[in-house]
Amino acid sequence: MSAPTRPVATLDIMKKVVAASPFNGLTGSDVTACKDGFAEITMPFRKCFGQHHGFLHGGLVGFLADTAMSWAAASVAGDVLTAEFRVHLLAPGVGERFIGQGHVIKAGRRQIVTRAEVFALNGSDQKMIATATGTIMPVGTEKTD
Repeated sequence: MSAPTRPVATLDIMKKVVAASPFNGLTGSDVTACKDGFAEITMPFRKCFGQHHGFLHGGLVGFLADTAMSWAAASVAGDVLTAEFRVHLLAPGVGERFIGQGHVIKAGRRQIVTRAEVFALNGSDQKMIATATGTIMPVGTEKTD
């Protein structure tokens, strides 16, 4: 007997998820790609997103990485939850816009290993400011005790 197939996320589905998510609304983020183990999220910079030096707050860098990794996983596994992720901050977040790009490294039945890069954009200049790795679980495979 084969495992049941799960509907995977598409760009149209993820745009509806973003529109229904209060936190995504606060950030002004938008999903621009979600297909075949890849996802991309964009977010404008707002002064209130800055930390005390005016750089994008690390928590929002983590949000971009986590969201991009989760949506990349959703594009191959359907509804998912983040089990863990780790962010490596490489440079201050200075930009007009930010992009998180998530990639599936390996998708298993119970866990999906992912990676992400986060970029700051200033006009046509793009600079990588963070990398991340994460483990994502398809919903329904998590244990509850």
